[in-house]
Amino acid sequence: MVSKENLDSLRVELSVKSKNGLDFTMSASIIWLAIAFIWTLNGSSYDKSILTFIVGSLMLPLALLLSKVLKTVWTNKGNPLQPLGLWLNFAQLLYFPFLILTLIKMPDYFAMVYVIITGAHFFPYAWFYKTNLYAIFAGTISFGALILGLILPVEKTYLVPVFMSVSLVILTILLYLDSKKKRL
Repeated sequence: MVSKENLDSLRVELSVKSKNGLDFTMSASIIWLAIAFIWTLNGSSYDKSILTFIVGSLMLPLALLLSKVLKTVWTNKGNPLQPLGLWLNFAQLLYFPFLILTLIKMPDYFAMVYVIITGAHFFPYAWFYKTNLYAIFAGTISFGALILGLILPVEKTYLVPVFMSVSLVILTILLYLDSKKKRL
């Protein structure tokens, strides 16, 4: 049986060694900025949605590159909680049928739905990395994207991914500070 103190210690270890996953949030902030640019281009929302998927696929390689620069640990074999991080990330893929439905039936809302899914998937990382920042930003991003998506005209859809990118930059800075505080 694992004690609460031991479990918390394992979570803090993950938080410190991976720096709260800031290589992923930093990578995502760059990707979402590129997606915002896509939504400023001429063309149909469907075509922009397809380009969004393509650009989104660069997230993992960019995060891997940033992990080298930031010296974050991706795999900590001594920590039994490590595999959970990957499973939490894969859980996001189970929401993609909603994204496909949006792509086919309502492509004008694709960026908003993608931001909501991505933002919402951050929630369990609050527990994983022992920081409430992920929970706060999961709600802020999801509801913020919904509000923007509902009030903005279609030609201003690019502001939804801009909102996501800015939110991720702020989250990344706060995650870094949180990780640094835990190291002390």
